[in-house]
Amino acid sequence: MTRKRTSKLRDLWEFLMVALAMIIGSFGWCAFLLPHKITIGGIAGISSVVFWGLNVPVEYTYLVINALLLFVALRVLGWKFCVKTIFAVLVFSLMTSVFRQSFAEHALFADEPFLACVVGGVLLGVGVGTALQYNASSGGSDVIAAMIHKYHDVSLGRVILACDLCIITSSYLVLNSWEKVIYGYIVLFVMTYVVDYLINGMRGSVQFFVISDHWEEIGSAVNNDVLRGCTVIDAHGFYTGKKVGMLFIIARRSEARSIFRVIDEIDPKAFVSQGAVTGVYGIGFDRMKVSHRKKVAENTANI
Repeated sequence: MTRKRTSKLRDLWEFLMVALAMIIGSFGWCAFLLPHKITIGGIAGISSVVFWGLNVPVEYTYLVINALLLFVALRVLGWKFCVKTIFAVLVFSLMTSVFRQSFAEHALFADEPFLACVVGGVLLGVGVGTALQYNASSGGSDVIAAMIHKYHDVSLGRVILACDLCIITSSYLVLNSWEKVIYGYIVLFVMTYVVDYLINGMRGSVQFFVISDHWEEIGSAVNNDVLRGCTVIDAHGFYTGKKVGMLFIIARRSEARSIFRVIDEIDPKAFVSQGAVTGVYGIGFDRMKVSHRKKVAENTANI
């Protein structure tokens, strides 16, 4: 099987997983939350508030607002960021239309709103977390946060949380019930916890040392397919004295599987060492967070 065909199959698998994630999230929203009039964050939350206030189907509002956001995001963030998100939004909208009609008169846990908000929050968290693992999202506040973060050093989590809290609180204007608002906060907490649980282990960084006779081909594939840089270290075997190129790679933990796949496709006999990294700072990773006071102290000490 050629690498090109393998890449296509991998892309197909990722799109299938994104579709499955959106189906799970849409089911959790339509079966457990919408019938109980429990608001969630993001564009889905805005859509539900509009639905209860103006009786406009949620899938229409969700699709239109996301279309406007993604049109702007295409210019700001580029096509690669948006293609899977566009696919996810379309699948979520379609399945929402199906599930909303199916559960409009048959709410699950009809007499247990607290249990409904917990189960709905878990399913939404599973859907969003799974989509994020495959570089997609359900749009909305995630896209807004990414655009703001590109030009301003603001925490993505804080932007998303602020947007979601405002949307959930605004549901009081339509429902006139603080109880529903509090249930919305519970859903937000449960959903956030599940998303963190799913992707927290994938957010760390790892380092690779790769020794192979095909190091140039592997390095090129990591650059072009995984979009990670490599550092070449000139090395030689102690016993044989043979010269060889050794690749040093720093990547996100979520990218480790892709790197292993690339290496295995090119040279299954390559020698690979992987290790966890406590912190990585620089382009493509985290920024060094040093307080202004500490910087002044260091500069003073150097005078």
